[in-house]
Amino acid sequence: MLLSGILPPITTPFYPDGNVYFKKLESNVERYSRTPVAGIVVLGSTGEAIMLSDQEQRDVLKCAREATAPNKVLIAGTGIESAIETLRLTEYAAKLGYDVAMVRTPHYYKKQMQPANLLAFYRTVADRSPLPVIIYNFPQATGYDMPAELVIELAEHPNLIGIKESSGDVEKVRAMVAGTRHIKRSATVTETFDAVTPRMLAAGSSGSNGENGELVSIGVLSGASGSKPSSSAVTVIGNLKTRQKEVGFQVLVGAAHKLHPSLDAGSVGAILAFACLAPTACYEIYAAWKEGDAELARLKQERIAHAAQRVGGDLGIPGLKHGIDFNGYFGGPSRLPLLPLTADVKAEIERLLADIRN
Repeated sequence: MLLSGILPPITTPFYPDGNVYFKKLESNVERYSRTPVAGIVVLGSTGEAIMLSDQEQRDVLKCAREATAPNKVLIAGTGIESAIETLRLTEYAAKLGYDVAMVRTPHYYKKQMQPANLLAFYRTVADRSPLPVIIYNFPQATGYDMPAELVIELAEHPNLIGIKESSGDVEKVRAMVAGTRHIKRSATVTETFDAVTPRMLAAGSSGSNGENGELVSIGVLSGASGSKPSSSAVTVIGNLKTRQKEVGFQVLVGAAHKLHPSLDAGSVGAILAFACLAPTACYEIYAAWKEGDAELARLKQERIAHAAQRVGGDLGIPGLKHGIDFNGYFGGPSRLPLLPLTADVKAEIERLLADIRN
């Protein structure tokens, strides 16, 4: 699975009484699906996954899956402290049609989180998971920071395809990219080298012409006659044309205020809490970098840097949810022990986001 671009780790909307507000979840996801984000992450840290019951987690996964456009990569946060419970939730996400499982580092028994423990945990999950797995390292929340050396060792596993690195350490990103550069894998992509999801393939194979996939050359697809078959072939599934792209171990970051330097360090994209309230502003940084326009990427980064640090970092989920409300999505309340914001803090957020409305 190709991982690239910007993905918002969506919040979980609640009613004032604390119950999950599924209609607003559906509405948010449908709106994110119309933005230029590459995909959507469900049950991440900003989704208050740790606050949800087992059944609520499953219901949230199901609701978000049904509302997401087929061309968006769907990542399910399935990390739980034990490997067996992680696998149970991962298997459920796979049945729903998710593309990737994001598994946070176990951390409660910190003294036992030695390299041997983490290697055994992630290898067991990756061995048995029906979905490709990405590691989720978020030391600000877990109090445990997975060393780059351990990530590099785990990257050899064929079903561990990447990491969400939320420490904000750009040099660590650089080290992980350098240490995994030798890993080469193949991912199915579109003609324009965007990710292809199984949901897209299913939609393509059920096209009106009812044709099965076949291997043809680019020359044939472009209508060229008399040309020799090209070695760069695509597979046609209904009305969907795909090809293969070489990818490595894919590093995504979680610090919006350091997105541009992280991309320069070798990150392929980002899973950003700030993208929940400003998906287009975050995407513009990635797009400018992708086009090789370093100055524009720098300017776009400067535009959001302070707000991303303050709203997406310092103020936590209540701050993020107020920013989401302010920018036209539904944020709503958080669950205790997270408390509502004061009027002064809400006003500060609105000032910070005054020119970041998208």
